[in-house]
Amino acid sequence: MDTFFAQGGYAFYVWSAYGMALALLVLELVQLGRRRRAILARLARLLRARVLKTRANRGISVVRE
Repeated sequence: MDTFFAQGGYAFYVWSAYGMALALLVLELVQLGRRRRAILARLARLLRARVLKTRANRGISVVRE
């Protein structure tokens, strides 16, 4: 088992490459999640604006009580 983890003397290079790849994958997932939330928030704002504009054009009160 030790020989597997030693990787023939290249353990530092091999395991640091795996670590960097894993870190980059995690960073990519975090960024995708943030971007998704931002896009969904923008779509919600646009939808609310469209609904309010449609109501205003129809003469429906947009003031909430």
